[in-house]
Amino acid sequence: ACTGIENIDEAITLLEQNNWDLVAAINGVIPQENGILQSEYGGETIPGPAFNPASHPTPAPTPSSSAFRPVMPSRQIVERQPRMLDFRVEYRDRNVDVVLEDSCTVGEIKQILENELQIPVSKMLLKGWKTGDVEDSTVLKSLHLPKNNSLYVLTPDLPPPSSSSHSGALQESLNQNFMLIITHREVQREYNLNFSGSSTIQEVKRNVYDLTSIPVRHQLWEGWPTSATDDSMCLAESGLSYPCHRLTVGRRSSPTQTQEQSEEQSTDVHMVSDSDGDDFEDATEFGVDDGEVFGMASSALRKSPMMPENAENEGDALLQFTAEFSSRYGDCHPVFFIGSLEAAFQEAFYVKARDRKLLAIYLHHDESVLTNVFCSQMLCAESIVSYLSQNFITWAWDLTKDANRARFLTMCNRHFGSVVAQTIRTQKTDQFPLFLIIMGKRSSNEVLNVIQGNTTVDELMMRLMAAMEIFTAQQQEDIKDEVR
Repeated sequence: ACTGIENIDEAITLLEQNNWDLVAAINGVIPQENGILQSEYGGETIPGPAFNPASHPTPAPTPSSSAFRPVMPSRQIVERQPRMLDFRVEYRDRNVDVVLEDSCTVGEIKQILENELQIPVSKMLLKGWKTGDVEDSTVLKSLHLPKNNSLYVLTPDLPPPSSSSHSGALQESLNQNFMLIITHREVQREYNLNFSGSSTIQEVKRNVYDLTSIPVRHQLWEGWPTSATDDSMCLAESGLSYPCHRLTVGRRSSPTQTQEQSEEQSTDVHMVSDSDGDDFEDATEFGVDDGEVFGMASSALRKSPMMPENAENEGDALLQFTAEFSSRYGDCHPVFFIGSLEAAFQEAFYVKARDRKLLAIYLHHDESVLTNVFCSQMLCAESIVSYLSQNFITWAWDLTKDANRARFLTMCNRHFGSVVAQTIRTQKTDQFPLFLIIMGKRSSNEVLNVIQGNTTVDELMMRLMAAMEIFTAQQQEDIKDEVR
């Protein structure tokens, strides 16, 4: 109203030149002799550009005068300087700063970005305009943009370029856990297996061999990414979807399959030396019996059950369990307490407070697909064996036979209550084996954790250590009570 400027671009330019000081901008346009801000103090006129409200307080106006005189002078002709616009353009992990006059076009921004990012203009989509998509010929002035703007570049037609952050991203992926949901075609069973990003494709196939008895060289897979071209490649590099990826496996059919199977089942020593190296390594890695070397299911060859059915004496049943466990998975395993569950309670809980331990109950099930992997890789890991021996009394039971299952549920209901018994009763076969962590209390025994078989060594160790923290705090209180 004071200056008569109606062009918004010119007004914004004047404000920017005066650091958005409205009074200074107006006085820069109006002739000084008619400056709109004048002082009645001695009749002197304060030049517009030098006016500072903080250092020149205006005296209160009198009825006969006014601090502000509304005048409408003819404004000076101001030579308009070009208005500069700042653009911060983001492309993946890079940021590019572009400064242009508002008389330039959108296409000129792309040309600058082409030199900076080494991306052809034809492959570049420049997004982030508040008015929607714009043409390359659009003049920036017509968009009425603020001084600072943020845009981003998309290149849907170009493959992801290798960047300096690739090694850091790969290192992060190596520490992640991948859940592989593997469907066995022939029997229509689904296995959920956890693997670290550093595990190789070969290790996955060996684990699947242990579950399905399909030798590595006979496995026919669907679902691996096209980038997974080598079995020695780790999962972090293979292009698997994170955190879950679905795969399907079956047995490769060929005209010589029947002959190969018969050769695999032969007990001739020469056939062992001539067989595929992967198959032999698969068996030795998990400590399985010779029958699995030749592709036969372990359950078909193991004549001895883990525990006799309807055993009269729990101690004798645990002796057989320990012997069979050692024959299947080797001598490096937790020391299982030989005796009844009540005796295990006495050993763990009913001693002096400083000598007490947690009770770990391992519940085995031969028909679960997770049992072999859990026992060989988790329960027999040296770190787990050592930690259990130092801090736990470990007791075991086999739930494969219905009679033994019913017997344990009765014990569970008596010692831990109906809720825990119902929890175990409703577990599906493929969720076994289970690992129960029990802490003794004055009035009752508390189940701190129920760990399912679908876990990793690190997760199992973390849960054991978390239980130990709770137990240690309780133990310190019990020791103080004993001293009193």
